[in-house]
Amino acid sequence: MHRCLLSFADSLQDIVVTWSTRSSTNQSLVNFAQDYVHDALSSVSGSWQFFQDGGKQGRSQYIHKVTLSSLKPNTHYEYSCGSDLGWSAVYSFKTPPAGEDWSPSLAIYGDMGNENAQSLARLQQDSQLGMYDAIIHVGDFAYDMDSNDARVGDEFMRQIETLAAYVPYMVCPGNHEEKYNFSNYRARFNMPGDGDSLWYSFNMGPVHFVSFSTEVYYFINYGLKLLTKQYEWLERDLAEANLPENRAKRPWIITYGHRPMYCSDDKEYDCNAKLETYIRKGLPTLEWFGLEDLFYKHGVDVEFFAHEHFYTRLWPIYDFKVYNGSAEAPYTNPRAPIQIITGSAGCNENREPFSKDLPSWNAFHSNDYGYTRLKAHNATHLHFEQVSDDKDGQIVDSFWVIKDKHGAYN
Repeated sequence: MHRCLLSFADSLQDIVVTWSTRSSTNQSLVNFAQDYVHDALSSVSGSWQFFQDGGKQGRSQYIHKVTLSSLKPNTHYEYSCGSDLGWSAVYSFKTPPAGEDWSPSLAIYGDMGNENAQSLARLQQDSQLGMYDAIIHVGDFAYDMDSNDARVGDEFMRQIETLAAYVPYMVCPGNHEEKYNFSNYRARFNMPGDGDSLWYSFNMGPVHFVSFSTEVYYFINYGLKLLTKQYEWLERDLAEANLPENRAKRPWIITYGHRPMYCSDDKEYDCNAKLETYIRKGLPTLEWFGLEDLFYKHGVDVEFFAHEHFYTRLWPIYDFKVYNGSAEAPYTNPRAPIQIITGSAGCNENREPFSKDLPSWNAFHSNDYGYTRLKAHNATHLHFEQVSDDKDGQIVDSFWVIKDKHGAYN
């Protein structure tokens, strides 16, 4: 039962390989080379952990983790994972270039399930064509990973192996991962840092990516300590990323978390009558832990969310006010962060309709199944596309964000 999944470690030249087996193997090995057949194979050993699902059957598996360290930049590698008791097929990946002076391309989406994973086949084609340097899945997997005593989670990992065994698959938790204190999510994915894959950051070309959990604002039955710990980590991470010397090297700061900060539809169940969210403002008794002021203060450029099963591009927004760069070019030198909701990859809850009256901050919306592409061209230009699976891969939205200067907005 080998389901290889790649992710970045603390450096893009360090790749983590994760897989699972139903029984103990007492070994966690990855064999790899630039040419698996003709080159001498390097073998790297790692670690494993016993994981037992919280369902009635208490099904268990062994999850293995091996880090391939100090790989050559911009290099094709082939690998297999396993042990003397059995090996996976041979997969391949390409490490990113070194440094900041290159243009990463990513696919970004949330809310993709085991059933009705509409976008998966097109994403597989894109990945096999080498279109992406990484994939970001913004929460809600499988629907749900714990369902049917975690068999749905196993099947979902089999499905995404067609992507994640070839391209680093970076994730954050959504509300559908909550069962048993997010245990399936935390066991099955290995993200950088020491935040249990709940929060972390990584640098990629001219971009500093920051992943966080919106769920700490909603499932407070697991304790408020996670919320405060994450907030303090975010404050430190963003302050460091916003230092002039770091902003000069990596001018763009892009965040991703599952539940949106702004309601783009009055049907959204996380929104109260004033279209307010805990993510934006904080909990009623802990308002100082809201994220909008923190992201604004540290000059976050773009914020990705999912959760709603549609695509929405917002105008640059802060405190319910639109801060376009200008009427002619709203995304050229915008005066507030730009938010994108991309939760239409496909799941068994199907797509969601829009209200007749949409908020003034909605710039574009579509409820076609699909996913978002991001290309960070350089220090001043980002390009975004929304791919419609309903329309056979047609680009239904595309726009540039252009910034001559990065940093705090106030």
